[in-house]
Amino acid sequence: MRGPPLSTHQSTYQTIRWTDGDEARRSARWRSESAAPPPARVRLADDRMTADEAYRLACEGTALLWHGDFQGARQLLGAMARRVDRGPRRKRSARPPAASPAEAFHRHRQAQQRRARVLGMLLVPIDADHTIALRRAPDVREACAQAYGPPDGPSVASLREVLGLIGAYEWRRGGVPVPALGGDRVHPHYGVFSPVRGEYVDLVADAALPAGTALAYDVGTGTGVLAALLARRGVRRVVATDLDPRALACARENAERLRVADRVEVIRADLFPPGPAQLIVCNPPWVPARPTSPVEHAVYDPDSRMLHGFLDGLAAHLSPGGEGWLILSDLAEHLGLRTRAELLAAIEGAGLRVLDRTGVKPRHARATDPDDPLHEARAAEVTSLWRLAAAREG
Repeated sequence: MRGPPLSTHQSTYQTIRWTDGDEARRSARWRSESAAPPPARVRLADDRMTADEAYRLACEGTALLWHGDFQGARQLLGAMARRVDRGPRRKRSARPPAASPAEAFHRHRQAQQRRARVLGMLLVPIDADHTIALRRAPDVREACAQAYGPPDGPSVASLREVLGLIGAYEWRRGGVPVPALGGDRVHPHYGVFSPVRGEYVDLVADAALPAGTALAYDVGTGTGVLAALLARRGVRRVVATDLDPRALACARENAERLRVADRVEVIRADLFPPGPAQLIVCNPPWVPARPTSPVEHAVYDPDSRMLHGFLDGLAAHLSPGGEGWLILSDLAEHLGLRTRAELLAAIEGAGLRVLDRTGVKPRHARATDPDDPLHEARAAEVTSLWRLAAAREG
């Protein structure tokens, strides 16, 4: 899946301000990958603060800048999470059942956003050299450098974000094994969607290549996993495109690691590179909704912008006899956010015809979790590879 349509690095310098124990005014750079504004009210907190008090203050919009033990902050965050998760359950029990799958999805998204907002109120200071000067704090310098770039002064971020970038650093360091690549690993960068849902990779691995495919495009390459797979399958030249600088760097690094850099060219482009190709592959975000964090750009596509952009431009970029491979889950259909008829109309309206469609059931844990708020839709989900061609050749 592709990364964000624009760079997720902050383009403006925002500042968070607070008062310390001596009533002196302090300030630092504010970091938020979700582009949340710096909180207007900030209170110092340490290990003496109870979870109930922290939760109440966070719900009221007061941020807590932690000055205690780092592991104590992690425990407090877990306690706050349990409280915020209990709250929506009580409210749901008093609300009527969702009238439709779309309403259930929107309620789920609202609960997710509220959870992120409340838990994002627990903050930690990051020193000018990317260290966290708290007791028992881990060494996050390399993780911060990979996410934020070189040190550029003291900053403050939510503990939730810091834990996320630590986790992303471990994913990048260890990599994700990809069976379709013979078990070789793809190393996702921070903010770039990890290919942990391998069914879409398997679809591309198993589909028959159009005859004589020498040039292929991977539109919205993300980690570059599909570009590398096409090169491994014998395509002599693959051009991989993306708009996000993190995705571009990630795809280039993975091409080197997977020993296909001589056949994979990674370029910055909004969808298509110039000129035609025999095969054009695209795995756009699957759900037409607004993302709220960098990695969500790989899942949520507002107004199906990328899907429609790919379909509308595909025929003009296909060589005679060429194919476009659209990898798309039907989760949005089961959620009532898009119908199959609308998808087929978009394909026909773009001057395309369907050659074939191959589907596979997802293997991720949430597909079989009855406690998932979207379980019914996830249980019915099918991920498909749509083989498309121009309706009229020449």
